[in-house]
Amino acid sequence: MARCNEEPALITCLSAASASREMNSDIEPYLRSIWFNEGRGLPGTILNKSTLVFLSVFLFLFMSLGCDRGMHDSGLAFPGAGPAAGTAGQGTFTFGVSTASTQIEDKNYDSDWYLWTGPKPGGMEKSEFVGDAVCGYTMAGSDLDLIDSLNMDAYRFSPSWSRIEPKRDKISGDALKHYASLLEAMKARGIKPMITVHHFSSPVWIDDPRRTGPCEQGPTDQDLCGLEDPVGRQEVIDEMAEYAGLLAKQYGKYVDEWCTLNEPFNYLLAAYGAGIFPPGRTLLLGHFDEFVQVAKAYLDAHAAMYKAIKENDIWDADGDGQAAIVGLTLSVAQWVPARNNQVSNDPADIAARDRIIYVRHHLIPQSLLDGTFDSDLDGKPDMDVPEWKGTLDFLGVQYYARMGVTSSPALISGLDLTPCAGGIDLGACVPPLDPTKWVPSMGYEYYEQGIYNVLSDFSSRWPDLPLVVTEAGLATLSGQRRAQHLVRTLQQIHRALEQGADVRGFYYWSLMDNFEWQEGYGPKFGLYSVDLDTCDRTATMGADVLSRIAGSRKVTGDMLDTMGGTGPMALEPE
Repeated sequence: MARCNEEPALITCLSAASASREMNSDIEPYLRSIWFNEGRGLPGTILNKSTLVFLSVFLFLFMSLGCDRGMHDSGLAFPGAGPAAGTAGQGTFTFGVSTASTQIEDKNYDSDWYLWTGPKPGGMEKSEFVGDAVCGYTMAGSDLDLIDSLNMDAYRFSPSWSRIEPKRDKISGDALKHYASLLEAMKARGIKPMITVHHFSSPVWIDDPRRTGPCEQGPTDQDLCGLEDPVGRQEVIDEMAEYAGLLAKQYGKYVDEWCTLNEPFNYLLAAYGAGIFPPGRTLLLGHFDEFVQVAKAYLDAHAAMYKAIKENDIWDADGDGQAAIVGLTLSVAQWVPARNNQVSNDPADIAARDRIIYVRHHLIPQSLLDGTFDSDLDGKPDMDVPEWKGTLDFLGVQYYARMGVTSSPALISGLDLTPCAGGIDLGACVPPLDPTKWVPSMGYEYYEQGIYNVLSDFSSRWPDLPLVVTEAGLATLSGQRRAQHLVRTLQQIHRALEQGADVRGFYYWSLMDNFEWQEGYGPKFGLYSVDLDTCDRTATMGADVLSRIAGSRKVTGDMLDTMGGTGPMALEPE
């Protein structure tokens, strides 16, 4: 924010300062008239510029406000917590944290990620071994103490499907009891749960990553052949719905808020497009039409899971009149057109930017609201899918970065573009606007205004669809940077709220450092850092700041002054 040392900045600062003290709201046009008209705005008075400077400084001192501090004295207030959908949740705001089972839990031996990353000969060694992650299964109870100490309203987590159903139709009673005990403890602490049913991980028997070719033997109990198989995909959809119904039946008395899928496009791209997640399929390389069919099948699974949850969760756990509120989460970004690693004005690159926003931001919510599907991704729905219609009670928004996308070269042939993502560049990646906001362990740039831009777009496009920021976080070794990220993100969310967006919460990613999929244990997103040898948790500055914000339901003026805005951030440690 500008200091009061230039003509326009002086006027704006003084005007804002006067507004913060409930003084004359017309001071800005008054000052503009006397400054730029050299006194002609005051009838019968002629003032020279020296006098104007003296007058302006006098007013500034009289109001006893610095430009930055005066504008932030009152801080930003957030309302109390409420449901993610329905009229009872209007005007509410939930503070929470998020995790995912595969990324934090130990002893998760039947997960596809355990096989995918495990050492040979038993494992596949595709990336850093997940192992026992950060002991999140064993330490689930003490981790709840951490959440409680953060003054959180809610905790978003994912029970492990591979732990609950390690073999097809073989349900682990011990696993069900573990998560029931966790939910009971959350209830005792007044922490609202939000459950994600499918978060980037499946039991091996859904689609065995060791199979490298077509599923010639057909679906079996040991390998259903996955979503890419024309025969097996319906069995996978049925199993996903059955699992969702099981969770709803077991835990509905504790849980009202559900996410069926986490970031569908990211998961599909990584697991079935580029082959960097299990099961490791690479349909984007010459099989784009098949990839689209997999995407449709995954949305079929969402609709089936939505129905199963609604049928089996018959308890209104929080007394708001709604037994089950069901949505999904979406990965979003601030996309910019690029060419040769620079921001581009080429119409082809601008069109590529618009296409990726359509596919990654708009396609899935619109399909689930309308019951339609755009099978050739040309921007126009060409299929009616009535069973999808109305299967989205709220939309989870997950924002991390500003990213580039180019039309040349076009690695994804079906979309005629290449995004800067997942280590892919090819001229699509652009320099950060501010080098201090580069996130080296993730290879992208944090851009504060992006979350506001996305929330505003969604609010305008779907005004009746409640939004929840189900993930936003920063990978850093600096507690100060994480605290800055928290304050700045909430500042942008509050800005969207002030513009009328129905945003009902913010969940920080993540409670503690964890296993970041193909990036392994390098990126550190946690409010609590974790010693990977002992699993000991240590609070970062981010934990302290978020605890104070959630406890008071306010980002204070001092926090805004010292950590907010859009200026340079603290440097990342070497």
